[in-house]
Amino acid sequence: MPTLHPLLDEAEKLKNDGRHVDAIHLCERILTDNLKHVEAYEEIGDNYLSLRQYDKAQKALKQAIKLNPKSANAHYLLGFVYSCTGEFNVSVELLETADELYPNHPEILRCLGWSMYHDGQKDRGTVILERSLYLAPNDPLILNDLGVCHLNNKSFDRAGELFKKTLIVDPANEKAKECLNAVSFFKREYDKMKRARK
Repeated sequence: MPTLHPLLDEAEKLKNDGRHVDAIHLCERILTDNLKHVEAYEEIGDNYLSLRQYDKAQKALKQAIKLNPKSANAHYLLGFVYSCTGEFNVSVELLETADELYPNHPEILRCLGWSMYHDGQKDRGTVILERSLYLAPNDPLILNDLGVCHLNNKSFDRAGELFKKTLIVDPANEKAKECLNAVSFFKREYDKMKRARK
């Protein structure tokens, strides 16, 4: 089992500063010393994911899983990649594995719930997102994703609550502001439609 390489911390800092290409180059340097360094492949995949270079992210993360099939992080990241590309059935499979390997991690559950919802398992996806929120009640990403699902389900009051909470936690969150406006608009339109049917 490879040990953590000193350059991994530096690559993580570069990634957090948005210097994804530099982080990838550092991880590639790690691989010149050890082609079986799973964490380097995971970091490369994560950085390519941030750059929206999904093919390259897939390649790195598949290699990480090949080297360590029990890597929850690699399964999570690859599941996230497939969610971004709209391949929700593959995403769900990978994220379920990540959840088995690292149970009850709010971010894994957030992505799993989102992918399930968009794979047609709307009720189950919503329940998993609610569980994720229970574990991390102030996470703006979870609040927004769950809010969008409730908005799509026409649960306007619950969606509104979630977006309002996002804005308490993160007052500058543009997505929550836009979605809160959408909740008001769609609720009015839906109410008009219901009245017109009577």
